[in-house]
Amino acid sequence: MCWKKRALIRLSGLMKTVKVFAPAKVNLTLHVTGQRPDGYHLIDSLVMFADVGDRVTVTIANKTNLNVTGPMANGVPEGADNLVLRAAALFETPVSITLSKHLPSAAGIGGGSADAAATALAMCELTGQRNIPRGLTALGADIRVCLMRRAARMQGIGERITPMPDLPPLWAVLANPGVEVATPAVFSALSAKQGNAMPNRLPKKLDTGGFIKWLATQRNDLEAPACTLQPLISEVLGALGAQDGAKMTRMSGSGATCFALFASLEKAKTAAVKLAQAHPTWWVRPVSLA
Repeated sequence: MCWKKRALIRLSGLMKTVKVFAPAKVNLTLHVTGQRPDGYHLIDSLVMFADVGDRVTVTIANKTNLNVTGPMANGVPEGADNLVLRAAALFETPVSITLSKHLPSAAGIGGGSADAAATALAMCELTGQRNIPRGLTALGADIRVCLMRRAARMQGIGERITPMPDLPPLWAVLANPGVEVATPAVFSALSAKQGNAMPNRLPKKLDTGGFIKWLATQRNDLEAPACTLQPLISEVLGALGAQDGAKMTRMSGSGATCFALFASLEKAKTAAVKLAQAHPTWWVRPVSLA
C-alpha cells in the first residue's frame, strides 16, 4: 500500500518538500492491566493501521508555521500546543507545515499522535537526521507505535512495542458520531483496573475468519465506561453490528470511533454506504487494516 512508504520527497529548485501519510490507528483490543503509582495506566493492546489518515507536508521555510486544511480541519488548533508543531520543534530547522485533516480529532484512532509521528518522519527526511529526537515519544503514548505504522502489540504505558508481522488482513468500517470523549475521564470511569492481559503468545497462522473469532474473545476495557459517559457510542456499536456481514464490533482506543469487521473489503464498502445513508452526520469509512 502507498501509505507504507515512509515519505515522498519532491525537489523543486532550492525548495525541498516532504509529504508523509499519517494512517489511522485502530485498537483491535485494549486490556487495562494495572495502574502505576504515578497514575499512568498499563495496557495490553493489539493495533493495526488503516489505509485512511491525515497528510503532513513539510517545506523548509524562514520561520516555522502550521496551516491546517482538509475536511476535518474545523476546530483543530494551529498554535504551539498542536502536536505537529511540538514534534517539529524538536528539530532545529524552521519549516512550513500543512496538515490535511481527514480523521476526526480526539477519536481514539491516534490522529494527533499519528500526525506528530508523520511530522517527525518528514523532518528526518528533510534534514537528513537519522535518529528520532529524544522527547518525541513523551508527546503521546501512541507515538511509538505510530512511528512503526504497522501491526503491533502495545504494552506497558505504550513504550513496549512488539511488531506482529504475521497477522492476516482485515477489512472494517470505521464510524465516529462526531462527539469527543476525554481519555482521562474514560480511564477514571473504569472501575476494574487490574484486568487480565492478552495471552503471552498470540495465535499465529490464522486466516481472517479465524483471527476475527479470536479477537471476539478479547476486549476493550474502556468501551463500557466510554458508553456510560457518552451513550451515543452504544448507538454506533449497535448500528455497526446491524450491518449485513458484520462479524464483530468494538470501540477503538478510548472512543468515540468504533469499528465492525467484515470478511471482505467489498462487504465493508457496502455496509459503509448503508450506514452513512442512515446516519449522514457520522464520519464513516470502509478501510483495509494491516
